[in-house]
Amino acid sequence: MAISTFKAKTVLKENVLVETESRGHKVIVDEPATLGGTDKGMNPVELLLSALGACQSIVARTYAKQFNIDLKKFWVELEGDIDLDGFFNKSDVRPGFLSILYTFHIETDAPEDKVEAFKAFVEDHCPVGDTIANPVNLVSSKMVVHQPVK
Repeated sequence: MAISTFKAKTVLKENVLVETESRGHKVIVDEPATLGGTDKGMNPVELLLSALGACQSIVARTYAKQFNIDLKKFWVELEGDIDLDGFFNKSDVRPGFLSILYTFHIETDAPEDKVEAFKAFVEDHCPVGDTIANPVNLVSSKMVVHQPVK
């Protein structure tokens, strides 16, 4: 087994703006004004959609040659539906995505049957897609309470 551990840290800044960091790379996450933010960055669910599309794109680039696909252009359009009543605690509905739809756009000269096999491979080998599609062991390992310095 070749297990790798990836790490990230998030810090809540002003209002609902969050700075997230991994391996020295920072991303600002915020909500639109309609959800209490200042719209300085994508919100977490938009970031999740972007992570899925980015992961699919990376898998496509990594394996295109193996499938003899000349990948001239590749992009993914994604959208997801959420019932915000779950987030706002207005009902017992789940706060997460109800569904996520994506469309691959592939510019290539390869025959359609090869592209279909390639598409299926990309879908089956994207870690983010797999994580969304299958239950994952989500564990809160501990909580550390810091008292303000007086």
